[in-house]
Amino acid sequence: MKNKYVIRSHISEKKFREIIYLFSEDLSATQISHLAKISRPSVNKYLTAIRFRIFEYCQDQSSLKGEIEIVPDCSAVLLQKAIKGKVDVGNIIHSDGWGIMDL
Repeated sequence: MKNKYVIRSHISEKKFREIIYLFSEDLSATQISHLAKISRPSVNKYLTAIRFRIFEYCQDQSSLKGEIEIVPDCSAVLLQKAIKGKVDVGNIIHSDGWGIMDL
């Protein structure tokens, strides 16, 4: 049985797409196994692989890939607000030369 989504798979592409759909509906592995008529351990294996692929994709798309902007003369008050989450999420502030231990 050929499956372009999973190498050496024992389920069809149609069943795999059904697992993806049920996963996106936020069903448990037990519920998915009953609805798709696949064993729960097999469903767990596929769900683990799906979650890992989502993790890899998020890591690839992350905006924090070492792009650092140094802001000169940044005040301690502004940095403390940023650390405490009181600054707008869109504002990213990086500073050098300010002691973190002074908090």
